[in-house]
Amino acid sequence: MKVLIIGSGGREHAMAHSLAGSDLVSALFVAPGNGGTAMMGGKVRNVDVKAAAVDALLDFARNEGIGLTVVGPEQPLEAGIVDSFRSAGMKIVGPRRDAARLESSKVFSKDFMKRHNIPTAAYNVFSDRGSAMAYLDSLPASGWPQVLKASGLCGGKGVIIAPDPQSAHRAIGEMFDERVFGDAADEVVIEDFLKGEEASVFVLTDGIEYRLFLPAQDHKRIGEGDTGKNTGGMGAYAPAPVVTAEVMKKVEERVVVPTLEGMRSEGCPFTGFLYVGLMIDGGEPSVVEYNVRLGDPETQVVLPLLESDFAAALLASVEGGLRDVPFAMRSGSASTVVMASEGYPGSYPTGIAVAIDDSLKAMKECSLFHAGTALEGERLLTAGGRVFSVTAVGPTLRESLQSAYRAVAAVHFDGAVFRRDIGARAL
Repeated sequence: MKVLIIGSGGREHAMAHSLAGSDLVSALFVAPGNGGTAMMGGKVRNVDVKAAAVDALLDFARNEGIGLTVVGPEQPLEAGIVDSFRSAGMKIVGPRRDAARLESSKVFSKDFMKRHNIPTAAYNVFSDRGSAMAYLDSLPASGWPQVLKASGLCGGKGVIIAPDPQSAHRAIGEMFDERVFGDAADEVVIEDFLKGEEASVFVLTDGIEYRLFLPAQDHKRIGEGDTGKNTGGMGAYAPAPVVTAEVMKKVEERVVVPTLEGMRSEGCPFTGFLYVGLMIDGGEPSVVEYNVRLGDPETQVVLPLLESDFAAALLASVEGGLRDVPFAMRSGSASTVVMASEGYPGSYPTGIAVAIDDSLKAMKECSLFHAGTALEGERLLTAGGRVFSVTAVGPTLRESLQSAYRAVAAVHFDGAVFRRDIGARAL
């Protein structure tokens, strides 16, 4: 079958890498793709259609005879791309718009978890500056820090951890008065700060049956030692040792199953990828947030550890019978180090030339997933804040990290920024 991947980041390059090796896939299109997908060749080619252009994507899929479409980013899901494709009789991986509210509305997701007794932090919802300020002023000294979240989509940047009332007041002013997050902050969730260690669990589901990928851990902060501003992710590794077999069983029983059952009971069954962002404290998991697609950069470490046919599993998530399709993970560990542009996650330059040493081709355990690049003729240029996810697989986490950092040393562009402590917590 012909497959269409929607998106342009490292996640989509990693998906293309996995799907290109499937015997089920005769041709693979990435819309709009990036410099890395443009360089894959063979059965893979980019399509000059933006991820937000739902009608144009549907027209392309119909005209090209696409057998399966896979959605990478969250914005098309919020816009109802799955509803549009299914109404046209096209097979597509992802949740319908009403089910995508698990990510597109933090108010919906928190209320949903409360209705279905899914463990999460205590919270309150506010739609104006005055009531939010009054609530913050009512908190005792022991009630800090607090977490402030814009309810809508903010590209992973709408969450502020406020250690004290002053910083919380400042954040509320930015959200309601300065509108730094736009309409996404028409409603703001203020919730208790969860202590523990973060982890990510990814689920592929047909709405009833589900399969679990290996758990991963992301590194959100720009600076080493988890300091500085939040980003879309500066690195990740899998499996995450904090998610033991016992913890994973609790996640299944207390989170995954009640989430899928709850969505069915509310008339909006969930299909596609479900990301569960967790905080693990003393072996007890709580949900920090849901995403309704694969995460980035975690995809770049969970997919290289998938041993079975990714395309077959995706097709089954659309057609049903997911439990009957092989879904096996390989042993070992995978890690990825994100190389970003200078200035990220703030303003940053683009169009900077990239040079890659020939030595990288000999590193068979490594994959260079492009996150923000463009190919102009034969010149590879930076085109985003996160430029590469440098990924490696090894028998152990330490060995995979050593390989990943060796590969980082083979990639060059002016102003490159990366963290040197990915995986340190696990080690």
